[in-house]
Amino acid sequence: MAPGELIFIVGGNGSGKSTLAKLITGLYVPEAGEIYLDQQPIGAENREWYRQHFSVIFADFYLFDRLLGLERQDLDGRTLHYLQQLRLDHKVTVNQGKLSTTALSQGQRKRLSLLTAYLEDRPIYLFDEWASDQDPIFKDFFYTELLQQLKNQGKTILVISHDDHYFHLADRVIKLDYGQIEFDQVNTPT
Repeated sequence: MAPGELIFIVGGNGSGKSTLAKLITGLYVPEAGEIYLDQQPIGAENREWYRQHFSVIFADFYLFDRLLGLERQDLDGRTLHYLQQLRLDHKVTVNQGKLSTTALSQGQRKRLSLLTAYLEDRPIYLFDEWASDQDPIFKDFFYTELLQQLKNQGKTILVISHDDHYFHLADRVIKLDYGQIEFDQVNTPT
């Protein structure tokens, strides 16, 4: 993985995509092998530091109505900007870091989780089937606009997806089959 790289992790149900994601993000400890960040091995003594490099939205995410742990100047202003970009400003408002509602459709709730990930502003993003609950228009916006914006900011992006219509946008596609890498393909720009 490199800054500004967009990687799709693909494969059938049960192929190991979510397990790999939890290994990559430090939530699971590898039984064999090692994980490195910038040539530094990750172990018990630095695992929490390592985890802080990731903004992750898993398929089974939880959403809070408060923007917890975000001590930023102009938090409400930045949140409003992202609410507009995510097309939620007509449904949700923010006041002193508290969202007016999270009682939304599943797709809209996932957009709110994306808002939190944006505000965290970490170097690595991981989205586990994030677009699966989005309508076709916003799904396309996610793949063609939002992911490209993160890439242009130099973020490393990992996307677990079945949306093969968008695989060509990735710099790399890693396909898993029963916990093994079937292929790791580098896409060439068209």
